[in-house]
Amino acid sequence: MKLKLDENLPAQLTASLRALGHNVHTVQDEGLEGAYDSNIWRAAQADERVLLTQDLDFSDTRQFVPGTHQGIFLIRLESPSRLNLVRRIEEVFRREPVETWQRCFVVLTERKIRVRRATE
Repeated sequence: MKLKLDENLPAQLTASLRALGHNVHTVQDEGLEGAYDSNIWRAAQADERVLLTQDLDFSDTRQFVPGTHQGIFLIRLESPSRLNLVRRIEEVFRREPVETWQRCFVVLTERKIRVRRATE
C-alpha cells in the first residue's frame, strides 16, 4: 500500500511499515514540514497515497468523503506517546486487512477500528 505519514507521527514508523511491505513517504521526506494541510492533502492524492495522520482537520467526512480520495487513517489515541503510536499502528498493520481500507476513512483508537467505506 502507498502511504504518506504526516509530520505528527513518529519517523520510526517509516522503517517498520516499509518492513511490512508498504511504500512509505513522509511529509519530511518531501519537504512539506509545516505546510498547510491542503498542500499535504494535494501531495498525498497526487501520488495516490493513503494519508496517516493525527490531525483532526482531516476528520470531516463531509469534506473528505470516503471513495473520493485514496484514504485517510486518522489515529486518535488517548495517550499518543511515540511508543503508543508506534505500537498501535504496527499492530493494526500486522493484524488487519489494511489493504482493503484504501479509499476509506479509518479511525484507529486503542480499542477500536472504525472503517467508513464509500457505500456507507
